[in-house]
Amino acid sequence: MSLAEVLEIATATDPGRVRSHNEDSIGTDAALGLAVLADGMGGYNAGEVASGIAVAVITTEMKRMLGVSQPYQTDAASGEPQGIKILRENATKANTSIYEAAKSQPQYAGMGTTLVVALFYDNKMCVAHIGDSRLYRLRADTFEQVTRDHSLLQEQIDSGMITKEAAKLSQNKNLVTRALGIDAEVEAEIHVYETKPGDLYLLCSDGLSDMVDDEDIHMTLSTLQANLQLAADQLVQQANDNGGRDNVSVILVRVKGDYAAPSGWLKKLLSWFR
Repeated sequence: MSLAEVLEIATATDPGRVRSHNEDSIGTDAALGLAVLADGMGGYNAGEVASGIAVAVITTEMKRMLGVSQPYQTDAASGEPQGIKILRENATKANTSIYEAAKSQPQYAGMGTTLVVALFYDNKMCVAHIGDSRLYRLRADTFEQVTRDHSLLQEQIDSGMITKEAAKLSQNKNLVTRALGIDAEVEAEIHVYETKPGDLYLLCSDGLSDMVDDEDIHMTLSTLQANLQLAADQLVQQANDNGGRDNVSVILVRVKGDYAAPSGWLKKLLSWFR
């Protein structure tokens, strides 16, 4: 069974109630098992440019690289799965593209973007993220945040300076400690997780997570998961109903079945045709 048959994907994005334009960018490719979301920052339209570059570079390069190597294969040089290597390399490429564009064009100086990318393969999900765009998982009735924000607020929570309850009222929600395009080099945080049929994954910008409590996101997904597009649209509507102070974007990915990589003789046979 192909990934396009196993993964059901729905997306929604909106400028919100306050911003004049949308600086979020999203990209998906069910056949590649790929979902990408970026939340841009910068003056004028620079944030929109940064997030657009990130999504374009990653989706284009991932398609090219996955055409010559499989993410479940092991990289001979590093010994790590190709999926991790490919995500790391493409996050670096995106960072360089944004950084160089900002240096060469004064109107884009200081632009940057957050990033969260999910790559599904071999009954696994490889996640790379930078900044405070998030990935959540709904498994059965358990809803949890998978990524950990790269933000000043998260560091304050981790150090015990502030509680999670107090953090909801903090004025420092948008101060990220890591972003694409700000510095010449940045490190994406990458982890691999086992997936199960029935899992529902949510990638979102902070325009959702800042405006809608996790409990309400959980309830919406649990109630509307039979209609994935309706669930995506409803999450955006909830963010806007609560004030819509930022652009809001969501990608929902449902795992409908098994997608284990071929093994043994089949794996060897397929490799002959690549």
